[in-house]
Amino acid sequence: MNRCNTSARSPASLALQLLLAACLLALSLTSLAQDALRPFPKDALRGTLVVVAAPAITLDGKPDRLSPGARIRNPQNMLIMSNTLIGQTLVVNYTREAVGMVHEVWILTPAEAVLPRKRAGQ
Repeated sequence: MNRCNTSARSPASLALQLLLAACLLALSLTSLAQDALRPFPKDALRGTLVVVAAPAITLDGKPDRLSPGARIRNPQNMLIMSNTLIGQTLVVNYTREAVGMVHEVWILTPAEAVLPRKRAGQ
């Protein structure tokens, strides 16, 4: 005995299918947006960052420090913790806070890294 009537669709089933389709469309659009270049602040500088032992870092081979509350964003623009980057050499854009410590860091995608950007001391 077959108890499922597959020939008739309920309005709730149709609504669920439409919701699922909308979610899939939204996910595909966000993946397209991740390919776009991020807008960096005009005062952001380019550098090569190595996290030694947070908050100690080197920028372009010179010792430096991350500020308290420093934000590091990965190539997908998500916040990551500095201790996950220990020992890695990364091409980044960064800004400093008023005291001079590094406050915001963006790890660059290959497409972003080829774009010209001012370096410290230039």
